[in-house]
Amino acid sequence: MSTAGEKQMSVKTSLTTMNYDVLVAGAGPVGLMLATELQVAGARVLVVERRTELDTALKAGGINTASAEALERRGLLPALKAVEGPLPFQEERRRPPFAGHFGGIQVPADPVDEEDPSLRGRGPTWYVQVPQVEVERILGERAAELGVEVRRGVEVCGFDADEAGVTVHLQGRDDVRVAWLVGCDGGRSLVRRLAGFEFPGTDPEITVRQAVATVEGAERLGRGWQHTPTGVYVYGPMPGRVRTVELDGPPADRETPVTAAEMEASLRRVSGVDVRVTEVVSGTRFTDHARQATTYRRGRVLLCGDAAHVHSPFSGQGLNLGLGDAVNLGWKLAATVRGWAPEGLLDTYTGERHPIGAWVLDWTRAQVAVMRGDAYSRALRSVVTDFLGTRDGATYYVKRISGLWQRYDLGDGHPLVGATMPDLRLEDGTRLADHAHEGRALLVDLAGDDRLAALAKPYAGRLELVRGGSDGTGVSGLLVRPDGFVAWASDDGASDPTGLEAALTRWLGDDTSLGTHMDAPIRMTLD
Repeated sequence: MSTAGEKQMSVKTSLTTMNYDVLVAGAGPVGLMLATELQVAGARVLVVERRTELDTALKAGGINTASAEALERRGLLPALKAVEGPLPFQEERRRPPFAGHFGGIQVPADPVDEEDPSLRGRGPTWYVQVPQVEVERILGERAAELGVEVRRGVEVCGFDADEAGVTVHLQGRDDVRVAWLVGCDGGRSLVRRLAGFEFPGTDPEITVRQAVATVEGAERLGRGWQHTPTGVYVYGPMPGRVRTVELDGPPADRETPVTAAEMEASLRRVSGVDVRVTEVVSGTRFTDHARQATTYRRGRVLLCGDAAHVHSPFSGQGLNLGLGDAVNLGWKLAATVRGWAPEGLLDTYTGERHPIGAWVLDWTRAQVAVMRGDAYSRALRSVVTDFLGTRDGATYYVKRISGLWQRYDLGDGHPLVGATMPDLRLEDGTRLADHAHEGRALLVDLAGDDRLAALAKPYAGRLELVRGGSDGTGVSGLLVRPDGFVAWASDDGASDPTGLEAALTRWLGDDTSLGTHMDAPIRMTLD
């Protein structure tokens, strides 16, 4: 029987034969986000992508608050702000008139309670108008800065997994041996299929076409989302942006480009207006099939983003859900690669992210239910419209699409535990997010408690100790995981170091895993 030390040595010996620690299949925003999280945490990463260029197809038009804050924690907020597009109504009023839509029901922004505890201090930030292609570009530049190897025009065609690692077969290239393989290769994931993940769910009922197009006669179309007996359509808010929803099942062909004739015929069928589409600059089709892998890990193969779950993109949840997966998985997989992960850490990826993915699938299914043209759905749509027009309804909607409702079950106790870290402003002029750029855990001491510094010392390289005063939030101590979620908090001068010790052990390992992997000093911010 092997000892714990012998087991660790065996793992280290096997990993020395690896070309890379992790191969990420797919260089979309999710794959690139995961790669940067792994690289900053010390893993050797290879990303392969069958496309040779960025995907410029019309997709998500923005990211939610949770995604923006995750990118801010890695220092990418300035790059996002530099490409944030102006909204067409920004010159008309302080904020947009609508917070978004639910199944084509426009949700008014005015009733939203910005003093709600989840929204206070954030302002109207549930929308960040950054096209998906720009998110992908920014993350690609970040990956290059970190030294992530990204091979474009390279496709995974198969793999063989065993207990020690994965041999990945690349089309027309030499095999690559890695410790872990992560499928970020989209809703039709080859990695998911070959690894044998179960993928149950519901079949599609609709076809959605959206495009940036030249539309003659657009002035005769209704403003905003329009429900008709044959479907739903919207033109705008940007000139030329058009979307149709038809309720007669999935398209026969999802692969061929959307033509002007196809877009015109669909818009005429749904709107009943005699319009003409003369050019399609960019067009896509999608359906409402909703499926989710029963687990996100099988041995040394994991799934992330659309490879783990598919659904319609109504309310812009797909990109945000995938980015959240990547941030959750990155540090846990890197800790496993480096040998210091506490027992069961990697399994918390499925445990924490699967319930959120399941909620998103139901959120999108519910929107299809209110879009249908039958009498029952029309009645339901009327009730939901009334609710979303109220203060409570509009606020509920914003908290949901912003991602700020998301919490993990990290234990009882302080209300911050399990939530994303607060936006603390420190006396030295920095914000807490400024200290998260290196991807380490943060131990925040706002009360000058030397016991926290003593507890932090053995974790040098995994943990940054941040000391100083704050702006009167009432919090005196925090342990923040590398993904930005609070694992321990105190309001009373950090009087419970036992609770902190337990949290440190749970998420950063115990004394048996300390020492050999510590390659960076604690960095301190002094008041």
